[in-house]
Amino acid sequence: QMQLVESGGGLVQAGGSMRLSCAASGSIGSINAMTWYRQAPGKQRELVARITNGDSTNYADSVKGRFTISRDNAKSTVYLQMNNLKPEDTAVYYCNVVVSYWYGSRTSWGQGTQVTVSS
Repeated sequence: QMQLVESGGGLVQAGGSMRLSCAASGSIGSINAMTWYRQAPGKQRELVARITNGDSTNYADSVKGRFTISRDNAKSTVYLQMNNLKPEDTAVYYCNVVVSYWYGSRTSWGQGTQVTVSS
């Protein structure tokens, strides 16, 4: 199992930018993918952006063109650059990592970081 520590988040005005980080440690398994999810009050958790071990990416339609996911393998860290933020982006953002071990795959979650976008 990996440990994921998130950083970033906070309060920003609409149209502003913010960068989230998620650092992974504690495992020597192979990372299959790193994903950012978010959950707003009263709503279910949704996928925001995903990056695979081959660096292919996938984004929710609502964030395409505004958010960029990237990874720094040397630091075992995934980032989410969020530009042109909207009030609808307000949510708790969670980092997720799927790791393959000899016995199978396991999922780890970050603690979550609050992103609040004011209008």
